[in-house]
Amino acid sequence: MRKIHIQTIHQLTFIPRMFPVNCYLVEEDDGLTLVDAALPYSAKGILQAAASIGKPIVRIVLTHAHEDHVGALDALKQALPAAPVYISQRDARLMNGDRTMDQQEPQTPIRGGVPAKLETRPDVLLREGDRVGSLVAIAAPGHTPGSMAFLDTRNQALIAGDAMQTRGGVAVAGKVQPWFPFPAFSTWNREAALDSARKLREHNPSLLAVGHGPMLFEPTAAMDRAIAEAERAAQLKQGGAR
Repeated sequence: MRKIHIQTIHQLTFIPRMFPVNCYLVEEDDGLTLVDAALPYSAKGILQAAASIGKPIVRIVLTHAHEDHVGALDALKQALPAAPVYISQRDARLMNGDRTMDQQEPQTPIRGGVPAKLETRPDVLLREGDRVGSLVAIAAPGHTPGSMAFLDTRNQALIAGDAMQTRGGVAVAGKVQPWFPFPAFSTWNREAALDSARKLREHNPSLLAVGHGPMLFEPTAAMDRAIAEAERAAQLKQGGAR
């Protein structure tokens, strides 16, 4: 496991060289907020990282319900029974293995690994604008229907889950990066993902922290380029469909 600390954010990366999977510890006055739960074997490393910081994990927040973001959740909840679990109201259904679509949603299939045997259930169902400590929840559908990002109101650091990636180059969810295509393959709806990336960019984040790849300081120019590339890809796809 690799640990990197920038501002209020501690990035924990599992399998950093081959298939980086990130989760984050956000420092608060009352303890730590864990954002995402990485892989099934990650609980020990997460707990050790919190101990090295010297603060307890007091809440667990999930950007979405794919397996590489909830993998250690059951083990963590066993170790931290008092820590409430937060996820969007929409992606809470994925925690039950429910891939059905709402009538008003694009009827493209939900992709990626959805947990089949997860025992933990959320304590709090999030909506856009809800506060979790210093973090404000931002709805960012696209990678999954209920994906959320979290903006630290103290410093504008943005934890975006898989709404974007930085491994293999900065990209919007759904835009295939040949050196690391896996987030694109697991993206539910590219059009929604592009809309969400534009929305996240409007917050002018000081730091971009994602599920796969390094944190990016002063990321707005890179986000602009990634959004423009995704827009061009969408236009090419539309042109080819005619």
